[in-house]
Amino acid sequence: MKQFVIALTRRCGAGATPIGKILAKNLGVHFYNRDLLRLASDDSGISEELFAKVDEETKKSLLYRVSRKVYDGTIIPPESDNFLSNENLFNYQAKVLNELANRESFVVVGRAANFVLRDRPNVISVYLYAPEEICVRRKMNLMNFSYDEAVHYVKKQNKYRRGYFTHHTGQIWEDMRNYALCIDTNELGDEGTAKLIEDFLMQRMERIPF
Repeated sequence: MKQFVIALTRRCGAGATPIGKILAKNLGVHFYNRDLLRLASDDSGISEELFAKVDEETKKSLLYRVSRKVYDGTIIPPESDNFLSNENLFNYQAKVLNELANRESFVVVGRAANFVLRDRPNVISVYLYAPEEICVRRKMNLMNFSYDEAVHYVKKQNKYRRGYFTHHTGQIWEDMRNYALCIDTNELGDEGTAKLIEDFLMQRMERIPF
């Protein structure tokens, strides 16, 4: 089979992680999520703990609500004062994504991968969503939250992801024009959604001339 990447963008509680794992298992490829932090750490020499710390601290800040720094492929050199900036940490994750896409097929969740890899015809970009009530119930079950805690968590995560995406891409997170597929995961469940994406991939790959 031709080399491919499936880039999953998701609303909190839509089930992207289990769906991504099912896809990767069925297709016999790697599944990447937060382990990209480790790979970016190995590539940059910046500690994985720092990547994770910046990732978490940025979620708590106003950064993504008030600023924008669209990714352009630039890597800030170690001698720069901005080497450990949020932008450069994103840049290294993007660099790792591109290097992975050069050598293997894989499924990835988040990290604005659909934008980072947007110029590659073998990338399938997918936006996964579900009714808010379904997302809340899923988080209640997965994280042992009360209903109110789950509502707060889902809204907070979606607000962060929306800001993160716009900050690094200059695009609107929910704009369907950014994706090849937009799927309500509640309609088919995790297994059915994975199968739909796999079927789409097979048809799409037949149309790519390399």
